[in-house]
Amino acid sequence: MQKDYFVFSNGRLKRKESTVFFLDEAGNRKVIPVETIRNLYLFGELDFNTKFLTYISQFKAMIHLFNYYGFYSGSFVPRKTLLSGELIVKQAKHFTAPSKQLPLAKETLSASISNMIRNLQYYLNRGKNLDPCIEILRQSRLQLTQAKDIETLMGVEGHARKHYYEVFPTIIDQDLGFTKRTKQPPDNALNALISFGNMMLYTTVLSELFKTQLEPTISYLHKPGYRRYSLSLDIAEIFKPVLVDRIIFKILNRKMITEKDFQSELNYCYMNDKAKKVFIKEYDQQLQTTIKHRKLNKHYSYRHLIRLECYKLIKTLIEKREFEAFRIWW
Repeated sequence: MQKDYFVFSNGRLKRKESTVFFLDEAGNRKVIPVETIRNLYLFGELDFNTKFLTYISQFKAMIHLFNYYGFYSGSFVPRKTLLSGELIVKQAKHFTAPSKQLPLAKETLSASISNMIRNLQYYLNRGKNLDPCIEILRQSRLQLTQAKDIETLMGVEGHARKHYYEVFPTIIDQDLGFTKRTKQPPDNALNALISFGNMMLYTTVLSELFKTQLEPTISYLHKPGYRRYSLSLDIAEIFKPVLVDRIIFKILNRKMITEKDFQSELNYCYMNDKAKKVFIKEYDQQLQTTIKHRKLNKHYSYRHLIRLECYKLIKTLIEKREFEAFRIWW
């Protein structure tokens, strides 16, 4: 069974026969059977060479790199073997035709906002004053249907998410000094946690995209550009409320991490290793958790739900089926 491995210590990654092993600065060795590696997440300062990369790429394992502060730096992506020229042409045609691009972008954002509303309704039922924000999000979701271009859609999304983030302090039973969402760089503990969670989800979606024939640089909501897999950003929008935000609410409300687990320098804030490990543990467990799909009548893990979203997009592009993005039903 493949799984994700997370390395926080400084040291060296090496290969020997059918294993990969990590050697830390104290000389301690951790052996990892290479065939079990789905993704390697590297948070420490690690040395490895091209022989190591060549070897691990044979097993289609991805390596995601994070810098000293825990911010995502990039990914080593093995050569893609699932290729389809026909699908790439279809993806490009859908991007260049507004009549095809706009419905995909609208549905993506509509599902994202619906999932935000579902989160707020959960805490509304537990006595939190969230009615005004829920109404704003509902109005934003209606405004999506009237948008004539992507720029207008992004404006509606930005307005909705601004109000959504503003009620996080109402949901969270800790005072983290949060007033608004800031990204580059995050300026307080909650912003640092949101950014970290979003980066983890981005890499998860990227990993699932590479198990399909989709071209991850052609997207419909986020503008395709340089140095990023913009389709991963699109699909991540749908799952942020489901995977990232719910975990944040859980670990903060249960005091699994507190403001003491963050460090500030100048105008930015970052998580210490304890906070990263707590989030990653919960995130990894959530990805493996299964639910019964109400339409397919089968149990699927949250990770596989992301893959299903990719498959739905493929069917839309190839078979001209209407795209119905994932919405929480519980």
